[in-house]
This record gives sequence, structure tokens and C-alpha cells, in this order.
Amino acid sequence: MHVAIVTGANRGIGNGIVELLVRSLKPVSDWHVYLTARNEKLGLEAVKVLEEKGLSVKFHQLDITCVDSRHKLAEFIKDKYPDGIDILVNNAGIAFKHDSTASLGEQARVTIATNYTATVKMCIEFLPLMGMDSRLVNIASMAAMMSLRAMSKEMAAKFKGQLSLQELDELMASFIKHAEAGDHEKVGFSGFAYGMAEIGVWKATGILAEELKSDPRHILINSCCPGYVDTDLTSHRGYKTILEGADTPVYLATLPKGVTEPYGQFVSERQVVNVDKECPL
Repeated sequence: MHVAIVTGANRGIGNGIVELLVRSLKPVSDWHVYLTARNEKLGLEAVKVLEEKGLSVKFHQLDITCVDSRHKLAEFIKDKYPDGIDILVNNAGIAFKHDSTASLGEQARVTIATNYTATVKMCIEFLPLMGMDSRLVNIASMAAMMSLRAMSKEMAAKFKGQLSLQELDELMASFIKHAEAGDHEKVGFSGFAYGMAEIGVWKATGILAEELKSDPRHILINSCCPGYVDTDLTSHRGYKTILEGADTPVYLATLPKGVTEPYGQFVSERQVVNVDKECPL
């Protein structure tokens, strides 16, 4: 039995990714597609809605920011699916509203803890469980490119240069510290917490891809932007439907066996984003 897992999937783009995966994977009888959500009640309600559409979906509780929750899912997968995970889509994330009264320091702390740190931990903890020719997709955003362009050239060069995960962690921690102090722009950071977190997801994906290059399992790992989608996260300002937003993530998650590209890339509208062109130094 093949298995696919989508995080943060009780609503929004994650929910659309689950629906599109179930509609795309053939034969569907060979697949278990897991909708995961932090809130079990909301997750089970989302599964019921998809089942009413005639789709077969399973549920597992997952709070990506919680060590115990991640561990429970990992143990469940190890026990039930010895051949490993075929598809993992790390979609769970948050964004403060434009009219939020939270300080930038608070927005930086909370957003980076979920969108960046917890996503990287999901990758590190679940990569050992990925199967042969599996696909790992990290949902990011073109907001990362906006934040790169808003940085000083010196700071942008650091993010675009060669980094280890530890060095990236240190840069993200430095942003939080300076956001709290209010001197983030003075030292070269962007003032957009969500965009900064998405830079972290984009960069971490590339670092992990480099580390996995010689892995015999041939795992394809990429990050992508779903586009500006009509969801709660965008306050329903987006022009894309949820299923349209799910298109690029599902495209990457279902790349055929034997395909080697894209690999370690940032993808939008099924096309690799040229970061140097988007964000010249």
C-alpha cells in the first residue's frame, strides 16, 4: 500500500491538495491518503466532507509544532507502512493578518516557529521514513522573494549563499532577536515576518536536497508557491480557487518515477523560479 501525508489539511490549500491527490493517484485503491490536522474534530469533519464527494481519505492528528504529536505520527507510519512514505506535503503554516496588532517581534517568533522551524523538523524526522522514489514538497510562498528583495544586499547575499541548516537556524534566530529589538531593518532584514519564514522554508529545502543527493532512495524534494489563493490565510483576497492552488504542489508530489528534475528547487505555476533573476544582488 502506498501512503501520502498532507499537513495542515483540514481547510485551505492543504485540503485542496488532499482532494487533488486522491483524484490524481491511480489506482486510488493502492493509496492511503492522510489528511492531518492539529484539531482532531475539524480534521474528521474535513474527512467527512471529502468522503461525501466520493473520495477515500484517512485522518491522523498532527500538530507539527509538537514533538509528541510528530513522534506519534512517525511511530504510526513505521508500524503500519514498512515500505515508507511515498508522498509528504508539508503545508501547515500560519500568517498574521494585515491588520494584526501583534508586534513584529511576536509575529516573527510565532510565524518562524511554525512555518520554518516545525517544517524543518518534519523534514528531519520524516526523511528517514521516506520510501524509494518518494516525493517531499514543502509549501512556501513568493513572499520569500519579496522579503529577499526588501533586504540589504549584504543580508540577501547571506541567504542566497552556501549555508548549513545550523547557520540558517542562526540567521532566523537573529531575525527574531532584531525584530523584537526593532532594529531589524538597520541590520539588513526585511520587516515581513511571513516572508522571512518562507525564505527559511525555501533555503532549508535546498540545503536538505544537497544533503540527499547521494541517497539511494532517489527522493525528490522541492518547495513551491501555490499562488494567491482564496483562503482564510489570505483573508479570502486571493484570485485562485483552492484546487487551482493545489495544482503545483500536487504536480511536484506526483512526478513520475525516474524523473530527476526539478530537484531542490523553488517552483511556481509548475515552473522553476530563477531566484537570481527574481532577486538580483
